[in-house]
Amino acid sequence: MTDSTTAHDGLAFIGGGNMARSLIGGLARRGADTRRIRVVEPVAALRDALASDFGVQVFERGEDAVAGADLWLLAVKPQMMRAACEPLASAARTQRPLVVSIAAGIPVARLRQWLGGDVPVVRCMPNTPALLGAGVTGLYADEGVDPGQRRRAEDLLSSAGATVWVQSEPLIDAVTAVSGSGPAYVFLLAEAMEAAAVAEGLPAADARTLVVQTLLGAGRMLDEAGEAPAELRRRVTSPGGTTQAAIEAFQAGGFEALVTRAVHAARQRSAALAAAGAQ
Repeated sequence: MTDSTTAHDGLAFIGGGNMARSLIGGLARRGADTRRIRVVEPVAALRDALASDFGVQVFERGEDAVAGADLWLLAVKPQMMRAACEPLASAARTQRPLVVSIAAGIPVARLRQWLGGDVPVVRCMPNTPALLGAGVTGLYADEGVDPGQRRRAEDLLSSAGATVWVQSEPLIDAVTAVSGSGPAYVFLLAEAMEAAAVAEGLPAADARTLVVQTLLGAGRMLDEAGEAPAELRRRVTSPGGTTQAAIEAFQAGGFEALVTRAVHAARQRSAALAAAGAQ
């Protein structure tokens, strides 16, 4: 099987942390030739593990890793991004690779500045379930990215889960607020449900099993049933029953409005971080 992400001149990961590992693992599961993947990672133990686990080529210096690669995946922490990009500017001007960034809060314009030219950049926001191949990633590309490059970026990120394109860069902040931060909202709900179950007398281990499997099952129904969440909720909520009593308690506490405020607060914070990253 030939994977389109590695069918050109090569793929270079700038950073070999958890998200890079998840993407490399996803590509390997899809049959990509991982021997053509190049990874720069300053920590020797992580380099050795990447080479051992996936058979990728590993490098200590970014300039060595990107040589001959026409797709660069920027997977370093946002505060490290400038230091990672600036030494690659000469190679970026010469090679004009497709650059895919998964760093939060770093705008396309700033990445181009650090890379020293008008390189095509796709900005992405994956979430932590990508580590299990069950993530979702929002992607943004401006007019400097051609349709073939968009397909390559989507193919790469789809190795970790579903993908959604947004039409303007500020909408990446909305993606961050919904899916980027979203797993923490589900974990908070699970935490509260477990505590409530224990308060009602259930053993902690049983409470954990009941909550985790309930969330897993509900997620599968949302994904597979082909019905809107409101319709699935109605089917579970018998008039005058236990579920209705719980739903009414949620709504009396302003549940929907609270979720709206929480997502908006996350979006505002993401926008503020992006503005700081643009300076």
